[in-house]
Amino acid sequence: MDQLDAFNRRYNLLSKISASFFYSLAVAVALNFFWTPGHMYSSGITGFAQLINTMSERFLPVTLSTSALYFVLNLPLLLLAWIKIGHKFTFFTIITVILGSIIMRLVQPLNMHIDPLVCAIFGGMINGLGTGFALKNGISTGGLDIIGIVIQRKTGTSYGKISILINLIIIAAAGFAFGWTRALYSALTIFINGRVIDAVYTQHQKLQVTIVTEQPHAIIDGIQEKMHRGITIFHDVEGAYSHNEKKVLITVIDRYDMYDILHIVKKSDPYAFMSVTEVERVYGSFKEQEIV
Repeated sequence: MDQLDAFNRRYNLLSKISASFFYSLAVAVALNFFWTPGHMYSSGITGFAQLINTMSERFLPVTLSTSALYFVLNLPLLLLAWIKIGHKFTFFTIITVILGSIIMRLVQPLNMHIDPLVCAIFGGMINGLGTGFALKNGISTGGLDIIGIVIQRKTGTSYGKISILINLIIIAAAGFAFGWTRALYSALTIFINGRVIDAVYTQHQKLQVTIVTEQPHAIIDGIQEKMHRGITIFHDVEGAYSHNEKKVLITVIDRYDMYDILHIVKKSDPYAFMSVTEVERVYGSFKEQEIV
C-alpha cells in the first residue's frame, strides 16, 4: 500500500508538471505566433502584460517585455495564493508562471503577415486548450484564477463580473492602440479561449443523474465511497413493463465524475436505467473538488 501511494504521488507530480509545461508552451505559441503578429490582446494577466508592453513601446525609452511583465504581475497574486489558498496549490502555480515566462521568452514572434481572423481563432484555441488542460490536472495558470478562488471563498460568489470588467478594459485598450477592428478580434479570441477552456475543463459543469434500479444499496455505497456525493432516494417505485419494485436515486455530480458513476452503476446493476441532464445552478450543500 505504501508503494502504491508513493507511485500515485509520483505520477500526480509528473502529470502536474507536464500540464504546466504544456500550458506554458501553448500560451507562448498563442502569444508569439498569433496574438503579437495579429496585434490583439489575450484575456487576464497575459492581456495586461501585452497592454503594458504596448504602452512602454510607445511612451517609454525602454520596452518592457511581455514575458517579464507576465511574471512580475503574477508575483503579488502568488503571495495572495500562498496566504489565502494553500502552499501546494501555490507551488505548482509558481512552476507554471516561471515556465510560462521562460518559454514566452524563448519562443520568438513570427515576423510575417497573418490574417487577423486566423490569429484570433487559432490564438484563442491554442491558449484555451493549454489552460483547460492545466485546470483539468488541478493546477492554476495564475492571474485571475487566484483572484477568482479567493473571492469565491470570501463571498461565496463567482468572480465572473471582475473577469468581464478586466477583459473589457483590455478590449478597449486594443481599440485605442490598434483600432476598433482589432478590438473586435481581441474580443473574438477571448471568447474562443473561454469556450475551449469550457470544453476541456469540465469540473465546474454539473450534471443531475437519475438512476432507476433494483440494487440501490450497491450503487449508493459505490458512489459515496468513490466521490462522496449526496443521494436522494425515492422508494416504492414500480416498473411499468416488469412491475418489479424499484428505487429511484437522484444525485448531482461534476462532469468529470461521469465515467466513475457509469462504471459503478454498470457493475452494481447491469439492468439499471440511468438518465443524465445538465444542471444550470446548484444551491445548498455540494462538495466541490478540494484545492490544496
